[in-house]
Amino acid sequence: MSLLAELLSTVFERRQRREAAASPDGRPLEELATALVGSTGETSGLALAEEILARFKALDDDGKRAFFRHLAMEMNIAPETVRATLDAYEKNPSKASYRAFMAASEPRRQELIRRLNKVPDATGALVRMRADLLRLGRGEPELEALDLDFRHLFASWFNRGFLVLRPISWESPAHILEKIIAYEAVHAIDSWDDLRRRLQPSDRRCFAFFHPSMPDEPLIFVEVALTRDVPKSIQALLAEDREAMPAEDATTAVFYSISNCQAGLASISFGNSLIKQVASDLAAELSGLDTFVTLSPIPGLSKWIREEGIDMPLQDAEGMRAIAARYLLTAKNKRGQPYDPVARFHLGNGAIVHAVHADADTSQKGRAQSGGAMVNYLYDLGKTAQNHECFAETQEVIAAAGVQTLAAAASAQAQERHSNG
Repeated sequence: MSLLAELLSTVFERRQRREAAASPDGRPLEELATALVGSTGETSGLALAEEILARFKALDDDGKRAFFRHLAMEMNIAPETVRATLDAYEKNPSKASYRAFMAASEPRRQELIRRLNKVPDATGALVRMRADLLRLGRGEPELEALDLDFRHLFASWFNRGFLVLRPISWESPAHILEKIIAYEAVHAIDSWDDLRRRLQPSDRRCFAFFHPSMPDEPLIFVEVALTRDVPKSIQALLAEDREAMPAEDATTAVFYSISNCQAGLASISFGNSLIKQVASDLAAELSGLDTFVTLSPIPGLSKWIREEGIDMPLQDAEGMRAIAARYLLTAKNKRGQPYDPVARFHLGNGAIVHAVHADADTSQKGRAQSGGAMVNYLYDLGKTAQNHECFAETQEVIAAAGVQTLAAAASAQAQERHSNG
């Protein structure tokens, strides 16, 4: 009887929601948001949430910005209430006084986002909503504060325990493959033939994280090449006429492209877990693998070279490698972290700078962002935890001896130029 009652209840709720959709609520969107937070009926709450999500999706940018400003200003915390409840808790710590403080210190917009997420398929809609917020709210302090509420909730909803790692192959559904083409952010996939060359051969792999609430939307994916040696250029790795080899002959797994797929999940980190999980799975599958490296772009190099007033030595491969090594080991941002965003990511994951290469990406994008230079980051699976802790504490860049020598030579040359005026 309990199963029958549950089925009947579900049918009844769906009927009520269809009826509500047939006669949409005419109140302004802002009033609907307030009503949703205050609603007590589950069915009516779901109907309100569906109405809000549908109407938000149809808004133009001005309308979306106005809605975000309403959430930021009118559904914010009340500082005086927070202070009063904190004082009460401090004077008389108890379950009741702590509950009152927690209620006061959480803005109503967080509860709004939670209730919106109860609608089927709402998680993807909220990810897209945050993408709009990031795009429209840049430079507005109140909207940037609102984003912290999205980030706080998303960090829980998208933690590693909820994510599913799935291999992507040439046999994967077409709608997933289309998204891999669209979301590739490092080395553009020019055609279906290009995609097939990255997925079909025995020495190629691709893996993506998915969330159960967004089963057809990859969150992040990594492309892997299985090789016998550490690669020195992306054009050799992706050459159309290259000869594939049996996966069992590989000694090296190369992570050559990592792409975040959802703009609305910016700053929600998956890459660390993705690389380590893929490396672990590949090591279990292929006993001959003993080296795990990236072939990574150096996206901040050209900008830094211009800021430093350095002449980019495009015709001098050794000079280009030396400058790239100096940049990776010594260039820092205002927070004392590595200047390069890709370096911050991999070093923060526990990798080390293994080697730098000139003429490694001869594409227009590669030339523009780094003069064609690329870098290998090495993941020693037995040392990543130790390296991560060291980097987190000191921000010191760990690098192989050869890279240190190159960086030292470039630094000495820079000092000599400075001394000579």
